[in-house]
Amino acid sequence: MKLYIVPTPIGNLNDMTFRAVKVLKEVDLILAEDTRTSGKLLKHFEIETPMQSHHMHNEHKTVNHIIERLKNDETFALISDAGTPAISDPGFLLTRACIQNNIEIECLPGATAFVPALVNSGLPNDKFVFEGFLPPKKGRQTRLKLLVEETRTMIFYESPYKLLKTLGQFSEYFGEDRLVSVSRELTKIYEETKRGTVTEVIAYFKEKTVKGEIVIVVAGK
Repeated sequence: MKLYIVPTPIGNLNDMTFRAVKVLKEVDLILAEDTRTSGKLLKHFEIETPMQSHHMHNEHKTVNHIIERLKNDETFALISDAGTPAISDPGFLLTRACIQNNIEIECLPGATAFVPALVNSGLPNDKFVFEGFLPPKKGRQTRLKLLVEETRTMIFYESPYKLLKTLGQFSEYFGEDRLVSVSRELTKIYEETKRGTVTEVIAYFKEKTVKGEIVIVVAGK
């Protein structure tokens, strides 16, 4: 009766740990955000454990059923498409339900995109605040207004389609001279980190077609 939370590579398959492979081979079932994406990972490491989908659109409905199965002495592993589950990915609801039902949880250490991006940035990392994805529409301005006074280094996740819009808003709220660092395609062939003032980084990305998940690290006030 146990839930393992297992980080998976954010790009480079060599970042999978020996322990993660061992756990995924030994559990009764793997709960995966997208079984097609995870299917490639499992095939690569010759893991034949059955999989079931567990994502943000069905996690509310499936949590109780999963808890019942765990209570029947089964052992599950939770994985997301990339990185550590529950960090801007499904996982929190299930973890909380396990705690409420006295089911043991073990989270393995492993890949999380924001850690290399923060260390790479050259910005202070003794204290930082992880914001993940900014809210869409109205909530976005409210959040940015709150962060104007933030003195710690801030970390955001963003999609390539919204990168320039978000950097523009940072310029507007935090000032055009605020230092930022944009990391994309972390651990992959085209990994890139661009550092500078918001104005400099906007000018750089205006000339580029941007792909892949993005981490933006912003200096505090």
